[in-house]
Amino acid sequence: MHWQHPARPPHVTAPRTPLPAAPAADPGPPAPEEVDPAVLGALLLRHGWQRRGGAAGQYSRWTPPGPARSGPSLLVPETTAFPDSGDLLGEALTALARCALPSAREVLYGLSVPSDEVRWWRAVPPGLRAESSWAAQEHLRAAARRMLLAAALADRARTGYHGARHRAHAERALAGVLVGPAPGGGRLSAYVPVDGGRGAVIRLHHALHAAREAVDYQRATGGMEAFDTAVAAGVSREFTDALTALVAGSEGARISLAWAPAAGVPAGCAARPEPVEFSPGDLPVLREAGARYTRGEPAVPVRIAAAVVRMRRSASGTGGTVRLRVLAGAEVGQVRAVLDEEAYQVAGHAHLAGVPIRLEGRLQRRGGFRRLAGARDVAPVRLDGVERDRLLKSLHEDLDYAAESYTADGPAEDTGADGTGRG
Repeated sequence: MHWQHPARPPHVTAPRTPLPAAPAADPGPPAPEEVDPAVLGALLLRHGWQRRGGAAGQYSRWTPPGPARSGPSLLVPETTAFPDSGDLLGEALTALARCALPSAREVLYGLSVPSDEVRWWRAVPPGLRAESSWAAQEHLRAAARRMLLAAALADRARTGYHGARHRAHAERALAGVLVGPAPGGGRLSAYVPVDGGRGAVIRLHHALHAAREAVDYQRATGGMEAFDTAVAAGVSREFTDALTALVAGSEGARISLAWAPAAGVPAGCAARPEPVEFSPGDLPVLREAGARYTRGEPAVPVRIAAAVVRMRRSASGTGGTVRLRVLAGAEVGQVRAVLDEEAYQVAGHAHLAGVPIRLEGRLQRRGGFRRLAGARDVAPVRLDGVERDRLLKSLHEDLDYAAESYTADGPAEDTGADGTGRG
């Protein structure tokens, strides 16, 4: 996702995991012949522009939002059937490109990249000091990103706890998202391209309402059963964690969606979805639901092909721990497994020969499904020369990823030439 950042005050420390920056330039105006006047009118209306008459059936006049009216007045044709429709659209698009109002840039972006819009409002406590505004903005951005990522994960698979599974796919689905400024740390807008990202927004739409209903049910009856059925709508441990992060430290939060006019309303969704609100009183229920999802997710039996990237054992002639980069068989990037002496030797020979291994086991939820328990049937996978060269190149390009993936598990260990881990 692309995220725009205001200037960082010198006394504020950067977040541990910085979010990528947005493109420096605002989107330029598209060509008039590429613009549907109906879509332009819908976007102007959505972003607060006011329709002020015009010639019925020919064109409409639009003025900027706000009492000051400090901006251009636009003439937008009703259709492209009139001889001067192209000229009017070109003039309107040029005026929008020159306008300094944020709403003008939002309209242009909606025209250039058909996008569904997600908006977050977070009620920041009145006592928040001015010097804390950067921290409030970062808090909102991080929570919004986690929510979109949880929705993208649910679009890939419906489960109560995803862990590391499907994360690479979800990240790719959100690669084109643009997030605008968050003045004061209380508001944020995300523009999710329809091409590649609509599935995540649809899942977000259903998950928000299912989570709200499940929280209401628990607070009314004390039962958590509604969270079990909410999984089918996209609610998960990751989603409840994102909601918790959004609401924590605030007086409440609200999320709203708007579909891209150029793409229409997706099947099974409301044309104008109602905003969904959560309050600090919902936090205990959301936290309990997250813990419930984690406890309830079972280990997953898998048979994977993987490349050995790290090995460690305490002494020669014993088994040890290996870190594997998964090539096929599981939707995670890497796993760690404990092997007996014979299996460890097989993995060591495969590592030295530059070939992957095949093995079976159970992905445990502990650590986010990054641990393979009960590893067995370890055997090398035979590759031809072309496949082996491709694998070696892939592993070489992935060294940084391999070094960073298990930071939480402790410092990386080096593998010696004999495969003992003693260097």
